[in-house]
Amino acid sequence: MEALSDLNTFAKILTDKGYNGYFHTQGAYAGKLKESIGEYLENCQKGTDSLPKQDLLLTGYLQWSGEDKPSVECSMWVKYLNGKFSLNRMEVARKDQFGQLLKKSELTNLSVISAPKAVEAVALVNEEPKQKAGQSPKRFKL
Repeated sequence: MEALSDLNTFAKILTDKGYNGYFHTQGAYAGKLKESIGEYLENCQKGTDSLPKQDLLLTGYLQWSGEDKPSVECSMWVKYLNGKFSLNRMEVARKDQFGQLLKKSELTNLSVISAPKAVEAVALVNEEPKQKAGQSPKRFKL
């Protein structure tokens, strides 16, 4: 059974795991996790936005070093049912400065408890440092 949490608990667990950057809920409502989801739900109640038939989509950066460097993006699909939230799946993607995909990792059958920490998610798509082959000095024999 997946863990259902209220917004405060859901946001606190993910924030404690390092997901403390800015996110977008359903492609809008930029802010910290709790504020982004809260603003989206508030607009749903006002009638400005409508609840999705499927999962809520949260997107944000886990690693950003500038526009000219690769970045790591995170997308989370969150079930919202009667005021409770549960994490369904997560996709972590490393992209170059032009937005081209370098490496992607998809995690399914998750719960907010079993989700990896942000640094672990970044490690899934980071390139391993290339080991330099031991270069032997070139010598000329006469």
